[in-house]
Amino acid sequence: MANIIGAIASSHTPTIGFALDANKQHDAVWAPIFKAYEPVQQWLADKKPDVLLMIFNDHVTSFFFDHYSAFALGIGNEYRPADEGGGARDLPPIAGHTGLAQHIGQSLMADEFDMSFFQDKPLDHGCFSPLSIMWPHDGQGAAGAWPGSIVPLQVGVLQFPVPSGRRCYKLGQALRRAIESFPEDLDVAIVATGGLSHQVHGERAGFNNTAWDSRFLDMFEADPEALLDLTHADFARLGGWESAEVVMWMIMRGAMAGKVNCLHREYYLPSMTGIAVSIYENAVAVDPALHQRAIERHREHIAHQTKGAEALEGTYPFTLETSSRAYRINKYLHQLIKPEFRARFKEAPEATYDDAGLTAIERRMIAARDWQGMIRYGVIFFLLEKLGAAVGVSNLHIYAAMRGQSLEDFQKTRNTQALYSVGGSAKDADWNKPKS
Repeated sequence: MANIIGAIASSHTPTIGFALDANKQHDAVWAPIFKAYEPVQQWLADKKPDVLLMIFNDHVTSFFFDHYSAFALGIGNEYRPADEGGGARDLPPIAGHTGLAQHIGQSLMADEFDMSFFQDKPLDHGCFSPLSIMWPHDGQGAAGAWPGSIVPLQVGVLQFPVPSGRRCYKLGQALRRAIESFPEDLDVAIVATGGLSHQVHGERAGFNNTAWDSRFLDMFEADPEALLDLTHADFARLGGWESAEVVMWMIMRGAMAGKVNCLHREYYLPSMTGIAVSIYENAVAVDPALHQRAIERHREHIAHQTKGAEALEGTYPFTLETSSRAYRINKYLHQLIKPEFRARFKEAPEATYDDAGLTAIERRMIAARDWQGMIRYGVIFFLLEKLGAAVGVSNLHIYAAMRGQSLEDFQKTRNTQALYSVGGSAKDADWNKPKS
Protein backbone atom coordinates (compact mmCIF):
# COMPACT_ATOMS: atom_id res chain seq x y z
CA MET A 1 0.00 0.00 0.00
CA ALA A 2 1.32 3.44 -0.91
CA ASN A 3 2.14 5.80 1.92
CA ILE A 4 2.40 9.60 2.00
CA ILE A 5 5.58 10.23 3.97
CA GLY A 6 5.31 14.01 3.94
CA ALA A 7 5.15 17.05 1.76
CA ILE A 8 7.25 19.89 0.43
CA ALA A 9 6.07 23.36 -0.56
CA SER A 10 8.36 25.30 -2.87
CA SER A 11 8.43 28.28 -5.16
CA HIS A 12 9.12 27.35 -8.76
CA THR A 13 10.63 30.57 -10.07
CA PRO A 14 13.16 30.03 -12.89
CA THR A 15 15.58 31.93 -10.63
CA ILE A 16 16.21 28.64 -8.81
CA GLY A 17 17.10 26.70 -11.94
CA PHE A 18 19.24 29.54 -13.28
CA ALA A 19 21.26 29.77 -10.07
CA LEU A 20 21.85 26.02 -10.11
CA ASP A 21 22.86 25.86 -13.78
CA ALA A 22 25.15 28.89 -13.43
CA ASN A 23 26.90 27.46 -10.34
CA LYS A 24 25.98 30.43 -8.17
CA GLN A 25 26.27 28.49 -4.91
CA HIS A 26 28.98 30.78 -3.55
CA ASP A 27 27.62 34.06 -4.89
CA ALA A 28 26.32 36.20 -2.04
CA VAL A 29 23.14 37.05 -3.95
CA TRP A 30 22.26 33.45 -4.74
CA ALA A 31 23.74 31.51 -1.81
CA PRO A 32 20.61 31.88 0.40
CA ILE A 33 18.62 29.90 -2.17
CA PHE A 34 20.97 26.94 -1.94
CA LYS A 35 21.08 27.19 1.85
CA ALA A 36 17.28 27.11 2.01
CA TYR A 37 17.09 23.86 0.09
CA GLU A 38 19.79 21.95 2.00
CA PRO A 39 17.31 20.63 4.62
CA VAL A 40 14.99 19.54 1.81
CA GLN A 41 17.79 17.64 0.13
CA GLN A 42 18.67 15.98 3.43
CA TRP A 43 15.04 15.11 4.20
CA LEU A 44 14.63 13.48 0.80
CA ALA A 45 17.93 11.64 1.21
CA ASP A 46 16.81 10.32 4.60
CA LYS A 47 13.24 9.44 3.63
CA LYS A 48 14.12 8.03 0.19
CA PRO A 49 10.69 8.44 -1.42
CA ASP A 50 10.00 6.25 -4.42
CA VAL A 51 7.82 8.87 -6.07
CA LEU A 52 7.41 12.64 -5.93
CA LEU A 53 3.96 13.85 -6.90
CA MET A 54 4.77 17.21 -8.47
CA ILE A 55 2.00 19.82 -8.43
CA PHE A 56 2.87 22.70 -10.74
CA ASN A 57 1.63 24.92 -13.52
CA ASP A 58 3.01 25.14 -17.02
CA HIS A 59 3.91 28.62 -18.33
CA VAL A 60 2.45 28.39 -21.86
CA THR A 61 5.20 25.96 -22.87
CA SER A 62 3.63 22.54 -23.32
CA PHE A 63 0.06 23.57 -22.53
CA PHE A 64 -1.32 26.21 -24.87
CA PHE A 65 -4.74 27.82 -25.07
CA ASP A 66 -5.98 25.63 -27.91
CA HIS A 67 -6.80 23.10 -25.15
CA TYR A 68 -6.36 24.36 -21.62
CA SER A 69 -7.46 22.15 -18.74
CA ALA A 70 -8.01 22.88 -15.06
CA PHE A 71 -6.29 19.69 -13.89
CA ALA A 72 -4.05 17.60 -16.17
CA LEU A 73 -2.40 14.46 -14.80
CA GLY A 74 0.68 12.98 -16.44
CA ILE A 75 0.42 9.23 -17.08
CA GLY A 76 3.52 8.83 -19.27
CA ASN A 77 6.66 6.84 -18.54
CA GLU A 78 9.18 9.68 -18.97
CA TYR A 79 9.38 13.47 -18.75
CA ARG A 80 12.11 15.70 -20.11
CA PRO A 81 12.85 19.40 -19.60
CA ALA A 82 11.06 21.74 -22.00
CA ASP A 83 12.62 24.32 -24.27
CA GLU A 84 11.15 27.62 -23.08
CA GLY A 85 12.64 29.74 -25.83
CA GLY A 86 16.39 29.64 -25.32
CA GLY A 87 17.03 25.90 -25.31
CA ALA A 88 16.15 23.23 -22.77
CA ARG A 89 18.10 22.95 -19.54
CA ASP A 90 20.84 20.32 -19.46
CA LEU A 91 18.96 17.92 -17.22
CA PRO A 92 18.28 14.22 -17.78
CA PRO A 93 14.71 13.03 -18.31
CA ILE A 94 12.97 11.61 -15.27
CA ALA A 95 10.84 8.48 -15.16
CA GLY A 96 7.11 8.67 -14.60
CA HIS A 97 5.44 6.13 -12.33
CA THR A 98 2.73 5.02 -14.74
CA GLY A 99 1.07 2.56 -12.38
CA LEU A 100 0.52 5.08 -9.61
CA ALA A 101 -0.48 7.80 -12.08
CA GLN A 102 -3.10 5.60 -13.72
CA HIS A 103 -4.52 4.60 -10.35
CA ILE A 104 -4.69 8.23 -9.24
CA GLY A 105 -6.46 9.12 -12.48
CA GLN A 106 -9.06 6.40 -11.98
CA SER A 107 -9.58 7.41 -8.37
CA LEU A 108 -9.96 11.13 -9.04
CA MET A 109 -12.47 10.48 -11.81
CA ALA A 110 -14.42 8.19 -9.48
CA ASP A 111 -14.47 11.09 -7.01
CA GLU A 112 -15.98 13.28 -9.77
CA PHE A 113 -12.93 15.37 -10.62
CA ASP A 114 -13.05 15.73 -14.40
CA MET A 115 -9.39 15.20 -15.13
CA SER A 116 -7.40 15.67 -18.29
CA PHE A 117 -4.50 13.28 -18.96
CA PHE A 118 -1.25 13.80 -20.82
CA GLN A 119 1.93 12.02 -21.84
CA ASP A 120 4.87 12.74 -24.12
CA LYS A 121 4.99 16.41 -23.07
CA PRO A 122 8.15 18.13 -21.83
CA LEU A 123 7.80 19.95 -18.51
CA ASP A 124 8.96 23.52 -17.94
CA HIS A 125 10.43 25.37 -14.96
CA GLY A 126 7.21 24.95 -12.99
CA CYS A 127 8.32 21.38 -12.37
CA PHE A 128 12.03 21.15 -13.10
CA SER A 129 13.22 24.34 -11.37
CA PRO A 130 12.42 23.10 -7.84
CA LEU A 131 12.92 19.42 -8.72
CA SER A 132 16.49 19.98 -9.90
CA ILE A 133 17.60 21.63 -6.65
CA MET A 134 15.81 19.13 -4.40
CA TRP A 135 16.82 15.81 -5.91
CA PRO A 136 20.28 14.78 -7.18
CA HIS A 137 20.47 13.80 -10.83
CA ASP A 138 23.89 12.30 -11.23
CA GLY A 139 22.96 8.89 -12.58
CA GLN A 140 23.25 7.02 -9.27
CA GLY A 141 19.55 6.43 -8.65
CA ALA A 142 17.64 3.21 -9.22
CA ALA A 143 15.29 4.95 -11.68
CA GLY A 144 18.18 6.22 -13.81
CA ALA A 145 19.72 9.63 -13.36
CA TRP A 146 17.27 10.56 -10.58
CA PRO A 147 16.67 8.78 -7.24
CA GLY A 148 13.07 7.97 -8.11
CA SER A 149 10.17 8.78 -10.40
CA ILE A 150 7.44 11.43 -10.52
CA VAL A 151 3.74 11.81 -11.15
CA PRO A 152 3.16 15.33 -12.53
CA LEU A 153 -0.10 17.19 -11.90
CA GLN A 154 -0.41 20.34 -14.00
CA VAL A 155 -2.91 22.95 -12.80
CA GLY A 156 -4.28 25.51 -15.24
CA VAL A 157 -3.92 28.78 -13.34
CA LEU A 158 -3.15 31.17 -16.19
CA GLN A 159 -6.39 31.47 -18.16
CA PHE A 160 -9.31 32.52 -16.01
CA PRO A 161 -11.57 31.14 -14.69
CA VAL A 162 -9.24 28.80 -12.80
CA PRO A 163 -9.82 26.40 -9.89
CA SER A 164 -10.46 28.02 -6.52
CA GLY A 165 -8.44 27.35 -3.42
CA ARG A 166 -11.34 25.37 -2.00
CA ARG A 167 -11.61 23.19 -5.11
CA CYS A 168 -7.87 22.56 -4.97
CA TYR A 169 -8.11 21.63 -1.28
CA LYS A 170 -10.86 19.12 -2.06
CA LEU A 171 -8.73 17.70 -4.87
CA GLY A 172 -5.95 17.21 -2.34
CA GLN A 173 -8.28 15.25 -0.07
CA ALA A 174 -9.21 13.04 -3.01
CA LEU A 175 -5.54 12.73 -3.91
CA ARG A 176 -4.80 11.30 -0.48
CA ARG A 177 -7.49 8.65 -0.94
CA ALA A 178 -6.06 7.84 -4.35
CA ILE A 179 -2.45 7.46 -3.21
CA GLU A 180 -3.21 5.49 -0.07
CA SER A 181 -5.45 3.03 -1.94
CA PHE A 182 -2.71 2.14 -4.43
CA PRO A 183 -1.87 -1.51 -3.66
CA GLU A 184 1.88 -1.38 -4.32
CA ASP A 185 4.21 -0.55 -1.43
CA LEU A 186 5.50 2.93 -2.28
CA ASP A 187 6.67 5.91 -0.29
CA VAL A 188 5.29 9.08 -1.84
CA ALA A 189 6.14 12.70 -1.10
CA ILE A 190 3.87 15.46 -2.37
CA VAL A 191 5.56 18.57 -3.74
CA ALA A 192 3.44 21.68 -4.25
CA THR A 193 5.04 24.48 -6.22
CA GLY A 194 4.38 28.13 -7.01
CA GLY A 195 4.40 31.53 -5.33
CA LEU A 196 4.90 33.32 -3.16
CA SER A 197 4.16 37.01 -3.74
CA HIS A 198 5.00 38.25 -7.21
CA GLN A 199 3.55 39.95 -10.25
CA VAL A 200 5.33 39.74 -13.59
CA HIS A 201 3.09 41.73 -15.92
CA GLY A 202 1.76 45.26 -16.34
CA GLU A 203 2.48 48.43 -14.43
CA ARG A 204 2.25 46.49 -11.17
CA ALA A 205 5.13 44.21 -12.21
CA GLY A 206 7.56 43.72 -9.33
CA PHE A 207 4.89 43.83 -6.62
CA ASN A 208 5.80 41.89 -3.46
CA ASN A 209 4.38 41.67 0.04
CA THR A 210 6.69 39.91 2.49
CA ALA A 211 4.33 40.48 5.41
CA TRP A 212 1.55 38.64 3.55
CA ASP A 213 3.94 35.87 2.55
CA SER A 214 4.78 35.29 6.22
CA ARG A 215 1.13 35.36 7.23
CA PHE A 216 0.21 32.99 4.41
CA LEU A 217 2.83 30.48 5.55
CA ASP A 218 1.51 30.67 9.13
CA MET A 219 -2.08 30.10 8.04
CA PHE A 220 -1.13 27.39 5.57
CA GLU A 221 0.39 25.35 8.37
CA ALA A 222 -1.99 26.00 11.25
CA ASP A 223 -5.32 27.08 9.76
CA PRO A 224 -5.49 26.18 6.07
CA GLU A 225 -9.26 26.28 5.86
CA ALA A 226 -9.18 30.01 6.64
CA LEU A 227 -7.42 30.46 3.29
CA LEU A 228 -10.17 28.66 1.37
CA ASP A 229 -12.52 31.63 1.46
CA LEU A 230 -10.00 33.90 -0.25
CA THR A 231 -10.80 34.64 -3.86
CA HIS A 232 -8.26 34.90 -6.64
CA ALA A 233 -8.71 38.65 -6.44
CA ASP A 234 -7.84 38.49 -2.72
CA PHE A 235 -4.67 36.56 -3.44
CA ALA A 236 -3.78 38.99 -6.23
CA ARG A 237 -4.41 42.06 -4.04
CA LEU A 238 -2.31 40.67 -1.23
CA GLY A 239 0.48 39.01 -3.19
CA GLY A 240 0.35 40.09 -6.84
CA TRP A 241 -1.63 38.63 -9.72
CA GLU A 242 0.62 35.67 -10.49
CA SER A 243 0.85 34.77 -6.79
CA ALA A 244 -2.71 33.44 -7.00
CA GLU A 245 -1.03 30.25 -8.21
CA VAL A 246 -0.57 29.40 -4.51
CA VAL A 247 -3.96 27.69 -4.79
CA MET A 248 -1.79 24.76 -5.95
CA TRP A 249 -0.34 24.58 -2.44
CA MET A 250 -3.87 23.90 -1.20
CA ILE A 251 -3.88 20.63 -3.13
CA MET A 252 -0.91 19.44 -1.10
CA ARG A 253 -2.39 20.75 2.16
CA GLY A 254 -5.65 18.93 1.49
CA ALA A 255 -3.72 15.70 1.05
CA MET A 256 -2.12 16.06 4.49
CA ALA A 257 -3.69 15.65 7.93
CA GLY A 258 -5.48 18.54 9.59
CA LYS A 259 -2.54 18.98 11.94
CA VAL A 260 0.98 18.90 10.55
CA ASN A 261 4.48 19.45 11.85
CA CYS A 262 6.60 21.95 9.95
CA LEU A 263 10.13 20.56 9.91
CA HIS A 264 11.69 23.38 7.89
CA ARG A 265 10.65 26.79 6.61
CA GLU A 266 12.72 29.37 4.80
CA TYR A 267 11.97 32.52 2.81
CA TYR A 268 14.10 34.75 0.60
CA LEU A 269 13.21 37.62 -1.72
CA PRO A 270 16.14 38.27 -4.07
CA SER A 271 14.28 40.02 -6.88
CA MET A 272 10.84 39.41 -8.37
CA THR A 273 9.45 36.46 -6.42
CA GLY A 274 9.25 35.64 -2.73
CA ILE A 275 11.00 32.25 -2.67
CA ALA A 276 9.66 29.97 0.05
CA VAL A 277 10.39 26.34 0.83
CA SER A 278 9.06 24.20 3.67
CA ILE A 279 8.70 20.58 4.75
CA TYR A 280 5.66 19.08 6.46
CA GLU A 281 4.81 15.74 8.03
CA ASN A 282 1.50 14.60 9.46
CA ALA A 283 1.30 15.13 13.21
CA VAL A 284 -1.32 12.48 13.96
CA ALA A 285 -1.18 8.80 13.05
CA VAL A 286 -4.29 7.07 11.69
CA ASP A 287 -5.94 4.03 13.23
CA PRO A 288 -4.64 1.11 11.11
CA ALA A 289 -7.84 -0.95 11.16
CA LEU A 290 -10.15 1.96 10.35
CA HIS A 291 -7.73 3.15 7.68
CA GLN A 292 -7.62 -0.26 6.02
CA ARG A 293 -11.41 -0.48 5.89
CA ALA A 294 -11.60 2.97 4.33
CA ILE A 295 -9.05 1.94 1.70
CA GLU A 296 -11.00 -1.19 0.82
CA ARG A 297 -14.22 0.81 0.44
CA HIS A 298 -12.45 3.32 -1.76
CA ARG A 299 -11.02 0.62 -4.02
CA GLU A 300 -14.55 -0.69 -4.55
CA HIS A 301 -15.66 2.86 -5.29
CA ILE A 302 -12.93 3.26 -7.92
CA ALA A 303 -13.91 0.03 -9.68
CA HIS A 304 -17.67 0.60 -9.53
CA GLN A 305 -18.26 2.13 -12.98
CA THR A 306 -16.47 -0.60 -14.96
CA LYS A 307 -17.26 -3.57 -12.74
CA GLY A 308 -18.44 -6.42 -14.95
CA ALA A 309 -17.03 -5.00 -18.18
CA GLU A 310 -14.40 -7.74 -18.24
CA ALA A 311 -17.18 -10.24 -18.93
CA LEU A 312 -18.19 -8.54 -22.19
CA GLU A 313 -16.82 -10.77 -24.94
CA GLY A 314 -14.94 -9.07 -27.76
CA THR A 315 -14.78 -5.75 -25.86
CA TYR A 316 -11.51 -3.91 -25.24
CA PRO A 317 -11.93 -0.76 -23.11
CA PHE A 318 -9.40 1.96 -23.89
CA THR A 319 -8.11 2.71 -20.41
CA LEU A 320 -5.31 4.88 -19.07
CA GLU A 321 -3.18 1.72 -18.94
CA THR A 322 -3.94 0.98 -22.59
CA SER A 323 -3.25 4.57 -23.58
CA SER A 324 0.17 4.53 -21.97
CA ARG A 325 1.14 1.02 -23.10
CA ALA A 326 0.07 1.48 -26.74
CA TYR A 327 0.94 5.18 -26.99
CA ARG A 328 3.62 4.75 -29.67
CA ILE A 329 1.42 3.05 -32.28
CA ASN A 330 -1.57 5.29 -31.54
CA LYS A 331 0.63 8.37 -31.90
CA TYR A 332 1.93 7.04 -35.21
CA LEU A 333 -1.55 6.44 -36.62
CA HIS A 334 -2.79 9.82 -35.40
CA GLN A 335 -0.41 11.44 -37.88
CA LEU A 336 -2.69 10.22 -40.68
CA ILE A 337 -4.81 13.34 -40.17
CA LYS A 338 -1.96 15.29 -41.81
CA PRO A 339 -1.90 15.25 -45.66
CA GLU A 340 1.90 15.36 -45.84
CA PHE A 341 2.23 12.34 -43.57
CA ARG A 342 -0.40 10.39 -45.52
CA ALA A 343 1.61 10.99 -48.66
CA ARG A 344 4.81 9.70 -47.03
CA PHE A 345 2.94 6.73 -45.57
CA LYS A 346 1.67 5.69 -48.99
CA GLU A 347 4.98 6.24 -50.78
CA ALA A 348 7.46 4.82 -48.25
CA PRO A 349 5.74 3.29 -45.22
CA GLU A 350 8.91 1.62 -43.87
CA ALA A 351 10.60 5.00 -43.53
CA THR A 352 7.69 6.29 -41.45
CA TYR A 353 7.86 3.18 -39.28
CA ASP A 354 11.55 3.86 -38.70
CA ASP A 355 10.90 7.49 -37.77
CA ALA A 356 8.33 6.43 -35.18
CA GLY A 357 10.45 3.63 -33.74
CA LEU A 358 7.68 1.07 -34.25
CA THR A 359 8.32 -2.49 -33.14
CA ALA A 360 8.29 -5.42 -35.55
CA ILE A 361 4.84 -6.44 -34.29
CA GLU A 362 3.44 -2.94 -34.79
CA ARG A 363 4.87 -2.71 -38.32
CA ARG A 364 3.43 -6.07 -39.26
CA MET A 365 -0.05 -5.25 -37.97
CA ILE A 366 -0.19 -1.94 -39.84
CA ALA A 367 1.23 -3.36 -43.08
CA ALA A 368 -1.11 -6.37 -42.97
CA ARG A 369 -4.11 -4.20 -42.05
CA ASP A 370 -4.64 -6.55 -39.11
CA TRP A 371 -7.64 -4.69 -37.74
CA GLN A 372 -8.51 -7.28 -35.12
CA GLY A 373 -4.90 -7.59 -34.00
CA MET A 374 -4.52 -3.83 -33.62
CA ILE A 375 -7.67 -3.54 -31.51
CA ARG A 376 -6.45 -6.31 -29.21
CA TYR A 377 -3.01 -4.67 -29.06
CA GLY A 378 -4.45 -1.38 -27.81
CA VAL A 379 -5.10 0.77 -30.87
CA ILE A 380 -8.29 2.75 -30.38
CA PHE A 381 -10.89 2.14 -33.08
CA PHE A 382 -11.08 5.78 -34.15
CA LEU A 383 -7.50 5.60 -35.38
CA LEU A 384 -8.27 2.40 -37.26
CA GLU A 385 -10.96 4.23 -39.21
CA LYS A 386 -8.41 6.92 -40.06
CA LEU A 387 -6.05 4.26 -41.36
CA GLY A 388 -8.95 2.81 -43.31
CA ALA A 389 -9.79 6.20 -44.80
CA ALA A 390 -6.12 6.71 -45.78
CA VAL A 391 -5.87 3.35 -47.59
CA GLY A 392 -9.35 3.36 -49.12
CA VAL A 393 -11.09 0.89 -46.82
CA SER A 394 -14.60 1.55 -45.54
CA ASN A 395 -15.59 1.35 -41.89
CA LEU A 396 -17.73 -1.69 -42.66
CA HIS A 397 -14.73 -3.60 -44.00
CA ILE A 398 -12.99 -2.92 -40.66
CA TYR A 399 -16.01 -3.95 -38.58
CA ALA A 400 -16.26 -7.22 -40.48
CA ALA A 401 -12.55 -7.97 -40.07
CA MET A 402 -12.69 -7.34 -36.33
CA ARG A 403 -15.49 -9.92 -36.09
CA GLY A 404 -13.52 -12.39 -38.21
CA GLN A 405 -16.08 -12.23 -41.01
CA SER A 406 -16.11 -11.39 -44.69
CA LEU A 407 -17.78 -8.12 -45.64
CA GLU A 408 -20.59 -10.06 -47.28
CA ASP A 409 -21.30 -12.13 -44.17
CA PHE A 410 -21.13 -9.10 -41.90
CA GLN A 411 -23.51 -7.15 -44.14
CA LYS A 412 -26.08 -9.91 -43.70
CA THR A 413 -26.31 -8.88 -40.03
CA ARG A 414 -27.11 -5.24 -40.95
CA ASN A 415 -30.44 -3.72 -41.94
CA THR A 416 -28.94 -2.24 -45.13
CA GLN A 417 -25.86 -2.78 -47.30
CA ALA A 418 -24.58 0.78 -46.75
CA LEU A 419 -20.84 1.47 -46.78
CA TYR A 420 -19.19 4.62 -45.44
CA SER A 421 -15.94 6.14 -44.20
CA VAL A 422 -14.72 9.22 -42.34
CA GLY A 423 -12.47 10.16 -45.26
CA GLY A 424 -13.32 13.36 -47.10
CA SER A 425 -12.53 11.65 -50.41
CA ALA A 426 -14.54 8.51 -49.61
CA LYS A 427 -17.15 9.43 -52.20
CA ASP A 428 -14.59 8.56 -54.87
CA ALA A 429 -13.50 5.26 -53.29
CA ASP A 430 -13.77 2.08 -55.33
CA TRP A 431 -16.19 0.56 -52.85
CA ASN A 432 -18.56 3.54 -53.34
CA LYS A 433 -18.75 3.23 -57.11
CA PRO A 434 -21.95 1.76 -58.61
CA LYS A 435 -21.64 -1.89 -59.49
CA SER A 436 -21.93 -2.51 -63.20
